[in-house]
Amino acid sequence: MSAMKIKKGDTVKVIAGKDKGKDGKVLAVNVKDNTVVVENVNMVTKHAKPSAANQNGGIVTKEAPLHISNVMLVVDGKATRVGFKMDGDKKVRFAKATGKTID
Repeated sequence: MSAMKIKKGDTVKVIAGKDKGKDGKVLAVNVKDNTVVVENVNMVTKHAKPSAANQNGGIVTKEAPLHISNVMLVVDGKATRVGFKMDGDKKVRFAKATGKTID
């Protein structure tokens, strides 16, 4: 399996789907399904039964997963593709638009 180009905490821009153009922070990455959950993007409504955490139940809005191919990493306010290179003996991500090392 190849390494994920998007990580939790990254800022991404949605490039396809109903929320195209929106930016947000990655809250979760699912490597198995190749999906990401982005803050305030792809909001869906769920009907929740009353529980200990939610006393009243009712209709709750939450973020749903997006396929990772529908988001692009934002570096310095610009959406860019991501590549990998070796920095000494460590593999690091870099922005293809600027060549800048990300982490």
